[in-house]
Amino acid sequence: MSDVSNQKKLAAKILGCGVNRVWVNPEASDDVAAAITREDIREQIENGNIKAQPIKGVSRSRARERDAKRKYGHRKGHGSRKGKKGARNPEKEQWMKKIRALRKRLKELRDDGTLDRPTYCKLYRQAKGGQFRSTAHLEAHLGVERTR
Repeated sequence: MSDVSNQKKLAAKILGCGVNRVWVNPEASDDVAAAITREDIREQIENGNIKAQPIKGVSRSRARERDAKRKYGHRKGHGSRKGKKGARNPEKEQWMKKIRALRKRLKELRDDGTLDRPTYCKLYRQAKGGQFRSTAHLEAHLGVERTR
């Protein structure tokens, strides 16, 4: 087989990929070796003697298998854990999402004059205490028309 390293380099630039992804047809290696200009390489690409191989990805099959086992309750022992018990709690994320939305809405209501300062402070503490399920629940409690 002929040395086609320079042709591979040119083809890689034309195809916009790395040299290792350039495939040269072994039966047409003499024709490819004779191609020395970019135009010759483009001609070989059109003929199908030079191609860019597809990108190899990372298979998700092992990850899916592992996730299924974890859903079942396996592979969750002490050796697999990172972080404290409180950091691994998915309910904390839900709480954070909810309380941030409530506090944002309370600030909006205070700024537009719907709530005065003492009422705002009282509702802020009630929200912290878990009295409201959502912003809709908060607004229903206040009797405010929903603006969204």
